[in-house]
Amino acid sequence: MKQYRHLFFDLDRTLWDFEANAEETLHDIYLSHGLQQKGISSFENFKNTYRLINKDLWEKYKQDRISKELLSVERFRRTLEYFTIKDEALAKKIAEEYITISPTKTKLFPNVNETLHYLAPNYQMHILTNGFNEVQFVKLEKAGLRKFFKAIITSEDAGSKKPDQGIFEHALTQTNASKDESLVIGDDPESDIEGAAKTGIDQVFVNYHHLDNGLMPTYEITDLKELRRIL
Repeated sequence: MKQYRHLFFDLDRTLWDFEANAEETLHDIYLSHGLQQKGISSFENFKNTYRLINKDLWEKYKQDRISKELLSVERFRRTLEYFTIKDEALAKKIAEEYITISPTKTKLFPNVNETLHYLAPNYQMHILTNGFNEVQFVKLEKAGLRKFFKAIITSEDAGSKKPDQGIFEHALTQTNASKDESLVIGDDPESDIEGAAKTGIDQVFVNYHHLDNGLMPTYEITDLKELRRIL
């Protein structure tokens, strides 16, 4: 087994429970803006509609087809319009609140803190994320994770997004790490696993949901505590 020195962790959906924290944030927004009274019959309808629209727009953002600024507001504009609410000011207000509130939520996946404490004495650990700068740094601080990581590599700073090889090469340069001594740990089959593999970096696929997608990562786990059998 290789002797790794640098561990590059994805943040959202790998360490930080994106879905749970987003749901809390959306619920706060649904109640504070009285969206039921405005015609959105239930929070479930609001949440599910938003998620579908957000997923589609994020794919476009990852492909550089839309800007960060458009994504931020457009996902709420389209969600409101789906329920025949045409209110540009409200869409912008909700977009601002989402960016402010969501990173303050602190739900993590099981065994995150225990695993990072276990790894910290023996490895240089870094974050490698496609998330927005102003959001990701707050998440790390609020969730008590910042102390574990030496470098925070974001797609905005790198000038490219996972799975593009550019962000992985940038991460290696920023941390003075070689490919042979590095390991990428993430949940996204394309962004994290295929992106790292194409760059020549070993990967750990964190398969929380037991997906069967034909991947052949270097390693595969379903709980972060399983990193102990690899590292």
